[in-house]
Amino acid sequence: MSQFFRTAFLVCLFIAPFSSLSNDAKELEWSDLVPKDMVQKIPTIEEIGHAMAGPQSINAPVVKELDGQTVKIPGFVVPLEGDDELVTEFLLVPYFGACVHVPPPPSNQIIHVTFKKGAAASSMYDPIWVTGKIATETWKGELAQVGYTMQGIEIAPYDDF
Repeated sequence: MSQFFRTAFLVCLFIAPFSSLSNDAKELEWSDLVPKDMVQKIPTIEEIGHAMAGPQSINAPVVKELDGQTVKIPGFVVPLEGDDELVTEFLLVPYFGACVHVPPPPSNQIIHVTFKKGAAASSMYDPIWVTGKIATETWKGELAQVGYTMQGIEIAPYDDF
């Protein structure tokens, strides 16, 4: 009987880190990406529109404590790399159309995500949850400058309506 428990224990030690990775992720809201001592107005959906003009707020301060953490955050995808079936690199933004139809949000409200497995391109118009390891690193592309990068681990449909 002790051999059984020893084997079961070893199996649990091996499987547990892989099976609970997304469950252990710290769930974030977009406001969590702004330092608490900063006064930064995050626009409401009503304030976002084509009338909104002006340059992007770059080098917006980030929350250094998030660096290296596994997090889960909802958002919308602005595809950067991939094909008709899979997207492997994208910007995660807090509202639909950011960086494409309206000016980009502040740099600390955009996450540059790389996802080696690729996410289904067909689901990129709906909100999603992205789980991954976040870093407080800047990235700059044609559409925007970002304050965070992420190595994506898991993508799931956003189901908190």
